[in-house]
Amino acid sequence: ALLLRAGQDAAEPHEVEAFGPVSTVIGYRSVQEAVDLAARGRGSLVGSVVTNDPGAARELVLGLAPWHGRLLVLDRDDAAESTGHGSPLPMLVHGGPGRAGGGEELGGIRGVLHHMQRTAVQASPKAATAITGRWTTGAPRRDDGVHPFRKSLAELRIGDTVASEPRTVTREDIDRFADLTGDTFYAHTDEAAAAANPLFGGIVAHGYLVVSLAAGLFVDPAPGPVLANFGVDHLRFSTPVKAGDSIAVTLTAKQITPRANADYGEVRWDAVVANAEGQSVATYDVLTLVAKEQPGS
Repeated sequence: ALLLRAGQDAAEPHEVEAFGPVSTVIGYRSVQEAVDLAARGRGSLVGSVVTNDPGAARELVLGLAPWHGRLLVLDRDDAAESTGHGSPLPMLVHGGPGRAGGGEELGGIRGVLHHMQRTAVQASPKAATAITGRWTTGAPRRDDGVHPFRKSLAELRIGDTVASEPRTVTREDIDRFADLTGDTFYAHTDEAAAAANPLFGGIVAHGYLVVSLAAGLFVDPAPGPVLANFGVDHLRFSTPVKAGDSIAVTLTAKQITPRANADYGEVRWDAVVANAEGQSVATYDVLTLVAKEQPGS
């Protein structure tokens, strides 16, 4: 191995890409000077930052990122486990801008995408739903009088919808939920403090109370094709709910994904909770497991 030392004005370390056990040491007086030196290489596959100072690490990474496809940050916590900056994980970008090119490691989903056709499609919500097989906001909904939870995976269709009756949220509901969960945040329990809150202006219902009440509004409780709820995605609260407000929920089959080698599949439902004024209170996706056929069939 060969270790060289160069002055700050030397051009060769930045211009000559030496493949072999050769390293060149160049001194610097400040973090910014180190960034400027690294930028002279006009793009590198990967760089390493070695420091136990989080502030210096941040300044170096932000300065070096435009010139590197990947950066390895070593400190006292991870240095002993590192395999070196030349050993990337397959899903990481490995190829910077400029002279280093835009190459990437072909591993994980990143590698798969290189071998897939990707096309941007502009269409109306109705057309986008038909093309993608995934319900898009604004596309038609279908309510045939049968609750979607009564339908097996074979019977359910994208766009199948149930719209609930409204339910009034009471102060008693809010108090009981606070007692049950232990969530006594002042916006739900302290009238004076809640009134001073610039977002609420008074006692408001817990967001998770709203979601729980919404589940009670759209669920069909009898045994049937729906086997389990296994998650909620993209939950956002947009309008506070106060005691005396009413809420209703619209649930729409958004995506249907049969599972291979299983007698059930996944259904993603679009959920929109709105108040009596039609304002959106909460939006999210409900994830369920649904039997492919009706039980007993």
